[in-house]
Amino acid sequence: MIGITQLLCGALNPTDAIRYGRHSSRMPADILRFSEDKKPIVVWNSTRRCNLHCIHCYAEAQDKDYSGELTTAEARRMIDDLAEFGAPVLLFSGGEPLVRDDLFILGKYAVERGLRTVISTNGTMITPQAAQKIKEAGFSYVGVSLDGVERTNDKFRGLRGAFEAALQGIRNCTETQVKVGLRFTINKHNYPDLGAIFDLIEEERIPRACFYHLVYSGRGIKLREAELSHEDARKGVDLIFERSLDMHRRQLGVEILTVDNHADGVYLYQRVKEEQPDRAADILQLLRWNGGNGSGIAISDVDNLGNVHADQFWWHHSFGNVRERKFGDIWTDTTDPLMAGLKNRKPLLKGRCANCRYLEICNGNFRVRAEAVYDDVWAEDPACYLTDEEIGIKGQGVATA
Repeated sequence: MIGITQLLCGALNPTDAIRYGRHSSRMPADILRFSEDKKPIVVWNSTRRCNLHCIHCYAEAQDKDYSGELTTAEARRMIDDLAEFGAPVLLFSGGEPLVRDDLFILGKYAVERGLRTVISTNGTMITPQAAQKIKEAGFSYVGVSLDGVERTNDKFRGLRGAFEAALQGIRNCTETQVKVGLRFTINKHNYPDLGAIFDLIEEERIPRACFYHLVYSGRGIKLREAELSHEDARKGVDLIFERSLDMHRRQLGVEILTVDNHADGVYLYQRVKEEQPDRAADILQLLRWNGGNGSGIAISDVDNLGNVHADQFWWHHSFGNVRERKFGDIWTDTTDPLMAGLKNRKPLLKGRCANCRYLEICNGNFRVRAEAVYDDVWAEDPACYLTDEEIGIKGQGVATA
């Protein structure tokens, strides 16, 4: 996750993280990624059931009951384990988490146990009454996924009217004073809507937006051919940079982030180094503290059945189940070669990633993408759009940042 507003627009400097000792238990959520202890944010797929059928869903969710999902009592025990381990954030995801009857009970319980709670939702079920319950349960943030405007979104979501329903869900959160944001996964099919999404952010006064790069997992594997070319990926990130700077100059109070491609951090640093050289050292320090991809380190996933994964895109590899072992015991157990490798991956990386001058701030990017394309977890990430010259390997080996 790269905080475009924080880094490019100068809304953050290293002292903002230092004042909290860079400890995850003390840091505000919006700078948690700069913590030193890197306790993992836990994504919990609280159910696999969903009222929509999104073509890029990593969970391959459907509108049906799934047997064996964690019960309320089992979820409470997991929450107790997460609190004991010191996980800073529990993100309720799905499927669609609002189809789970005990969502608000479990959300409130997690807050009482000291966890910050977040909901990731398609937004279509956030009625005024649901928004009020979200507020009363103490959820600190709701991220609503939109994959374009109107017909583009509805085609992705598999339901006519999904766009308007999600937009109303955002409005219901705003009216109830629940912090809400937008999530947008960029690919060839919705890339033309990127500018319109920024217009929507302004029109609806949405305070936060995360722009995701496509990860090949679940139904998203079939969308690999819809991945942006490297040239279009750069153009898309350029547009995100320009619109973020423009909104910041006009003091609109909107926070913009990009997610799932740490090449964005390198690209941002190179731009700052050229245009604002006096800020370059601070940006480089923050990106080093960010640490790059955190799969198996700073992000984790527990699926609807209780299986623990390196992140939400690794459902094909489990390290254990929270019904059988505490989360903390599973997460710190490095007897599994994949877990050990993810936690110390730099010596294992191959290709361009192995020789990149910016490895310390990218950490090899997404291993699951490399696996999907090359059938090799440690191969280079095919979604890196930076040139060999930019990463310091063209004809001269490894360079220094």
